Amino acid sequence: MQLNEMSFKDAVPVDGYGPGFFRVADQVFEGPLLLTATGVLPWGGLDDDAALVALKDQIDVLFVGTGAEITHIPADLRRKLEEVGLGVESMSSPSACRTFNVLLSEGRRVAVAALPV
Repeated sequence: MQLNEMSFKDAVPVDGYGPGFFRVADQVFEGPLLLTATGVLPWGGLDDDAALVALKDQIDVLFVGTGAEITHIPADLRRKLEEVGLGVESMSSPSACRTFNVLLSEGRRVAVAALPV
């Protein structure tokens, strides 16, 4: 198996996560995380759709991490995000963080909104 090192240029990937927290750029953030290529933004969780809709001109795809297990995001939230033109993919938070990091390293316009595990 060939391993390739990822390069993020000026972008900020998720460094790690654990029970109740995420680590980004060597800083620990407790609770829900909203991260774009430029850094962490305030997000109140699945009820805070305004913070996600505000990204509509900055990203193409939003990965929504639903915690330790994959679950559906609320239908109203998905509908609002799709109405403004955002692609939405829900998955477990660990998967969402890994996918965000890979696509971020490719220079893609992505964000991750994740609930802690």
